[in-house]
Amino acid sequence: MSTIYTVGELTRAIRAAVEGGFPFVWVRGQVSNLSRPASGHCYFALKDEDAVLNCVWFRGNQRDAEHFDPMTGEVFEDGPRPGLARSMANGQELLCAGRLTVYPPRGGYQLVVEMAQDAGLGRLHAQFEALKARLAERGYFDAARKRPLPRHPGRVAVVTAPGGAAVRDFLRMADERGWGCEIRIHPVPVQGDEAPPRIAAALAEVAAQGWAQVAVLIRGGGSLEDLWAFNDERVATAVFGSPLPVLAGIGHEVDHTMADMTADVRAATPTHAAQLLWPERRELAQRVDELEMALTRGMERRFARLDEQLGALVRGLAWLSPERALARLDERFADAAARLGRAWEMLARRDAARLDAADAALARTLGPEAWERRERAVDALAARLHWAGERAVTGREHELERCALRLDALDPLRPLERGYSLVRRADGGFLRSVAEVAPGDALAVLVRDGEVDVTVRGARPGGMLEQGGADDAGRTAGNGGNGGNAGTGATERGAGDIS
Repeated sequence: MSTIYTVGELTRAIRAAVEGGFPFVWVRGQVSNLSRPASGHCYFALKDEDAVLNCVWFRGNQRDAEHFDPMTGEVFEDGPRPGLARSMANGQELLCAGRLTVYPPRGGYQLVVEMAQDAGLGRLHAQFEALKARLAERGYFDAARKRPLPRHPGRVAVVTAPGGAAVRDFLRMADERGWGCEIRIHPVPVQGDEAPPRIAAALAEVAAQGWAQVAVLIRGGGSLEDLWAFNDERVATAVFGSPLPVLAGIGHEVDHTMADMTADVRAATPTHAAQLLWPERRELAQRVDELEMALTRGMERRFARLDEQLGALVRGLAWLSPERALARLDERFADAAARLGRAWEMLARRDAARLDAADAALARTLGPEAWERRERAVDALAARLHWAGERAVTGREHELERCALRLDALDPLRPLERGYSLVRRADGGFLRSVAEVAPGDALAVLVRDGEVDVTVRGARPGGMLEQGGADDAGRTAGNGGNGGNAGTGATERGAGDIS
């Protein structure tokens, strides 16, 4: 039994074989799909007419500036040049040197570039881009001017090489699709110098005949040089000026020509062109089946609606018969009589209820219970009035007592009962400061049981406590009650300099 590899084991074996067989190679091709991520590595592909090779140029193998030609070793006399990794662009032709390897995550081989040399822009690519820019300015590729293909065309003009595989594939596919059509072949060469004028003339002939509904321009795959006739400005102009919709199916899906971009609709291949024109017969048969089922459902719905209408008409006719009319009148009479009886009973019950309610209300208003309630209410109000009167009188008495106490507390002679005295000036005002008297002024000292006349000998500022006046004042107040000695006591002990 042969060895069964895992995917990883087989990939590693292939990688070892590829790296061992191609340790260092030189490859020439045009740059496409160029990408420069933030890592600094360069990812691109080298392609020619036959194949595409993926490449990676790691940051460590790049140079920011080139001081010499890596191919010849010649030193640049005009100074260093920018590194090719920074300046290369899509479409540029390069010579790349490196080693082949297999990248396991994608299972594809690639070239790990170690150095590269500019080989100049490809001639055909440069011509292609120049013509593309020129035709784009003229509006050849504008989507607004492009027309849709006719649905199920019955007359198709095909411009192609009559003996090529493309026309055979197209006719085979046309024979398997749609419900039949007429196809006219307009034979032309599809490569070489004679091809562009012949193709342009054939498109003009198709338009002049006015027979076809759509013009189809097809060719099989080939190299860029093989397809170059369809990149001719004369062909693009003929496609652009065609009064009929033009369907182009040239080469393979990866191939793009001026005729493709100018045509109203582009097909990936000639076979795809036939697929765009006609649907598969299986789809048509399925569509017929769907329409048949839809028709059946429509008929069933129609018959159901007619049945409903017929039933409604039958019911309406029965409803309009004289016998039915008399039966309806009997029903209406019986219903009216029943409603009248129910209304009379309801009226009687309602009046009886109203009479009972009025009787109960009258009893509540004028009955013994009502008068008892009123008497209890009067008694309650009288008790509340008596209580409120007593409360008001008691409150006024208490307020009067509080006012008497406050008035008694404010009596100016009340302190005289506790041993204090008041001094009155000759003008009748009470003495409040030593600044209000002078030596020789006559004063009257009021005590609890009379007045004492004194004469001022002198006045000293300061409180009684500072002069030992608290004890003297006590003695003065005490002596004030000794009859004729009151004036002498106040003069000697209470006032000091008052006589």
